[in-house]
Amino acid sequence: MPTFAPPLLPTTGQNWLDGLARPNPVPAKPTIAAIDIGTNSTHMVIVRIDPSLPAFEILNREKATTRLGERDSQTGDLTPAAMARAIAALERCRDLARSLQVDEILAVATSAVREAPNGRDFLKQVAKDVGLQVDLISGQEEARRIYLGVLSGMELDGLAHIVIDIGGGSTELVLGNGQEPRFLSSTKVGAVRLTREFIHSDPISEEDYQALRAYARGMLERTIDDLRASLPDDELLAAMRLVGTSGTIEALTGLHLYGTTGTLPDRLQNSVLPLADLRQIVDRLRGLTLAERSALPGLGDRRGEIVLAGAVILQEAMDLLGSDRLVACDRALREGVVVDWMLTHGLIEDRMRYQESVRERNAIALAKKYQVNLVAAYH
Repeated sequence: MPTFAPPLLPTTGQNWLDGLARPNPVPAKPTIAAIDIGTNSTHMVIVRIDPSLPAFEILNREKATTRLGERDSQTGDLTPAAMARAIAALERCRDLARSLQVDEILAVATSAVREAPNGRDFLKQVAKDVGLQVDLISGQEEARRIYLGVLSGMELDGLAHIVIDIGGGSTELVLGNGQEPRFLSSTKVGAVRLTREFIHSDPISEEDYQALRAYARGMLERTIDDLRASLPDDELLAAMRLVGTSGTIEALTGLHLYGTTGTLPDRLQNSVLPLADLRQIVDRLRGLTLAERSALPGLGDRRGEIVLAGAVILQEAMDLLGSDRLVACDRALREGVVVDWMLTHGLIEDRMRYQESVRERNAIALAKKYQVNLVAAYH
């Protein structure tokens, strides 16, 4: 049973933010919208932050499949159609955020915009047409914020974990135990990217499938070798718990659970996807047409189109890591953007304590919801 301490007790020792300029004071319980402009989708989460915990409550979520990563095959530019889809989605996100009277809208762009020659021009257009300033983040910074998002909703108990996030254009891998990340990486293998480059038949041909597997494995091998090399001699990758986030892993975990229970749960948090079952899912997906994949529970046309490539990336990564199962986490980059904002605005005084106290924050939030006498409860 964890020991609870009042969250407002002053911390001791040197604060990690000492010496940094503090931003302007924020409202007592600020409401923040965080937008992730990804290769496959544009996502937004709206949260209300309670600095006394410190934690946040999710008020609303928004998602649009924009396929920004469908770039011009000759120039690599973001296409006018893809940019128009993304801008329309951002306008809807902005309007929803304003309707809920958020105090600040945060937006980040990832792989598709990073790599496109006209990516910065697109962000200028977003600023002009939508009125949003978007932060173009590096692959390593994306991995860092994904890690913060996971830590906002999952207790790592001081044990080394590997976090994997398979996006549309890249796959992020992080090694950490709830404190500072020990390894951050971003590899250019993603579900949209590999679908475009390797799936040219319906259902996929044996030749295309083997090429897809070989490419995914070859791209991930170097990264995982670097991850393994960062470990002390007494640590083994295969002994570490693997945590998975974002759309591809949510879809595959959902397919697994539907196959075993006949239902799709409302939340996938802490659901387990064994590698043996993932192999069966991959074998099934590769024999289906796009229309048949799209008809599977929880997929639809847009996810059905790219799910096979995403599943192959995950299968090869788990093979190389020696992981026999994955635990799903429903928080990722968007929530990490919120945590990063809380850190930079001084709402989390002791970052290490924040990262080690998920259960404590959840318990206090629940107690406040039901108006428990916190003084008596602490006693």
